[in-house]
Amino acid sequence: MFYFAFQLLTSFIICSCFLAYPILAKYQKNDSVTLWVNKVGPYVNPQETYSYYSLPYCRPGDGYHKQGGLGEVLGGNALIDSRIDIKFKRDVEKRSICELKLDASKIARFKYAIDNSYWFEFFMDDLPIWGFVGEVHPRGVGDNKHVVYTHKMIQIQYNRDQIISVNLSQAIPKPLEEGRTLDMTYSLKWFPTNISYEQRFNVYLNNYFFENQIHWFSVINSIMMVVFLVGLVSMILMRTLRNDYAKYAREIDDMETLERDVIEESGWKLVHGDVFRPPQNLALLSAVVGTGAQLATLVLLVILSAYFGKMYMRGAIITTFIVCYALTSFISGYVSGGLYSRNAGESWMKSMVLTASLFPFLCFGIGFIINTIAIYYGSIAAIPLGTIIVVFVIWAFISFPLSLLGTVAGRNWSGTPDNPCRVKNIPRPIPEKKWYLRPSVISLVGGLLPFASIFIEMYYIFASFWTYMVHYYVYGFLLLVFIVLIIVTVCVTIVGTYYLLNAENYHWQWTSFFSAASTALYVYLYAIYYYHAKTSMSGLLQTSFYFGYTLMFCLGVGILCGAVGYLGSNLFIRRIFGNIKCD
Repeated sequence: MFYFAFQLLTSFIICSCFLAYPILAKYQKNDSVTLWVNKVGPYVNPQETYSYYSLPYCRPGDGYHKQGGLGEVLGGNALIDSRIDIKFKRDVEKRSICELKLDASKIARFKYAIDNSYWFEFFMDDLPIWGFVGEVHPRGVGDNKHVVYTHKMIQIQYNRDQIISVNLSQAIPKPLEEGRTLDMTYSLKWFPTNISYEQRFNVYLNNYFFENQIHWFSVINSIMMVVFLVGLVSMILMRTLRNDYAKYAREIDDMETLERDVIEESGWKLVHGDVFRPPQNLALLSAVVGTGAQLATLVLLVILSAYFGKMYMRGAIITTFIVCYALTSFISGYVSGGLYSRNAGESWMKSMVLTASLFPFLCFGIGFIINTIAIYYGSIAAIPLGTIIVVFVIWAFISFPLSLLGTVAGRNWSGTPDNPCRVKNIPRPIPEKKWYLRPSVISLVGGLLPFASIFIEMYYIFASFWTYMVHYYVYGFLLLVFIVLIIVTVCVTIVGTYYLLNAENYHWQWTSFFSAASTALYVYLYAIYYYHAKTSMSGLLQTSFYFGYTLMFCLGVGILCGAVGYLGSNLFIRRIFGNIKCD
């Protein structure tokens, strides 16, 4: 086991280093530098993107398509060589790219793009460049109000033999008139700089946005919530349990002294003969708990990798997530297999298949719907069939076998039942209790505090993912918030489980899971609010992308939090029932 864990960690480090530190591009004077054109789309809809040449720009006949990595393709990038002649350190005053003759069809497409604030994205040496197609000129007359920029001024900073930054400005707006020929031109200007290559992405990082006082205040507030909640839970539960233990000890002494045969009791001790009874849908519970443990490990590894690796490259985070998900599948199998075997599960293959396929296939189903819509719209955000096959192969030949191996290891190494109390043959009837002690109410209320602890960070994550030019880079904050989420989730779930048992309801397994998993419900409700209040998104394509990918994210959050809540409650129950004398 230790050897396998070492191999897993080594593979992760190698993959992370490869992704975080790509091969540095170095140039000599007059070496060719490629300007890649990527995509265009309406500014208010970040995921509604199309090929740059979907607009009637001059397209080179032999434009080379760059073969991007897995994360780059999944991120909706399709780079094409612009064939613009650019030489390292060679200035160009003004040079023609091509001549563009306008007709009614081209004018209509340009006007539609300008009316919808279409932006475009280029890349040079992996540095992004943004600009707008054109504008509605305020001094235009009649149908000639729409103008398109015909000149691109590119300013490039370099440090010795490396490109540090690229800036684009546009000029010479020309009205869209049928029959007119536009001379599309560009100019280049090279400037030396002392900025190091490692710092070249700093210009894209919005320090004020992420490091303002509200962000710091939210993190401090979350930490104070953890301190208060942990202290409160410890004080209340330890004090309550101490009183319970003392009460039951007195009753045992009285029973021995007075030889009473029947004692009227109430509380959590009465369910000691049923609290370790296997739950309904054991295979499904084992699968989601195992998957949640894997996702918790995965998130931690990705955050640490992003923090130390400074992953600003296109698709680096996505690729890291997929690779690490495949490599950590052993964890999901191990946790799931051990849990299923300890509860006397008989169809371990069913549990293993559920564990290996439940979350990936849920995401695949949502992604299939989104991808179908993207294909219908002709968006480059649609995932090609070849990439889908690659992802499936990674799952089938890496993730699935590791999950199988983990299941076998879990059954053999941690699958022996070790319950402190024996399960009785006849289930105890559950008495009616007040409405606020019902499992459904406890489940809904349980997610409020965990969501409150990550509420502000959700805004920054959503703003980074669903807007332009905002790169999320404060992974130290994210790591701290993730730890806070785990602690708050465990504390809240333990409290809910205790009150459930005190109401003599021993069906705690699914209640503890849903109590923590309900955090995802509040995240999704916040996503609905964010969509309507903070964005101007519209259209079926963008709406499906927003709510589809948000649903994937919330499914992951729910499974992760649910597993953490269940495991925390399981440890708590074993601790308290291990300290009493079971019949």
